[in-house]
Amino acid sequence: MKRTAFDSPVGRLEICEIDGKITRIEIISPEDIFEENSTPVLEDAKKQLSEYFCGKRKAFDLPLEFSGTDFQKAVWGELVKIPFGKTKTYGEIAAAIEKPKASRAVGGACNRNHILIVVPCHRVIGSNGDLTGFACGMDKKIWLLGHEAIDKKEKAK
Repeated sequence: MKRTAFDSPVGRLEICEIDGKITRIEIISPEDIFEENSTPVLEDAKKQLSEYFCGKRKAFDLPLEFSGTDFQKAVWGELVKIPFGKTKTYGEIAAAIEKPKASRAVGGACNRNHILIVVPCHRVIGSNGDLTGFACGMDKKIWLLGHEAIDKKEKAK
């Protein structure tokens, strides 16, 4: 596994790659120190994330490798289809993967998403429009939605 770090407005991100595919983008502690061994794919990921945070990029074009159950992979595959500046509900994602009663399980899959921002679990909200859980904290979800100009107020549950 190759990895690098990227300092973003929502925190320091660790970006990991295996065999030319991004496998992880997660927030880490600013004090976390590890040997960086960047690659062209990781450098491209950093470039695209920088463009996203500067407001110049609305869609990512990176090779991704999901590690999870078939259900989780189906959810994450649906998340990448949510456009910049838009949201979907857990129920809408469940219906899209033909599991209409699985909205809670969709929430669990969102919680286990290891490729933050590029796989935009922050764009998933409650059926009543409320902002619900985000593994990295509601403050980061609110920031990301605000960055994408999605007008939502915190109504955390």
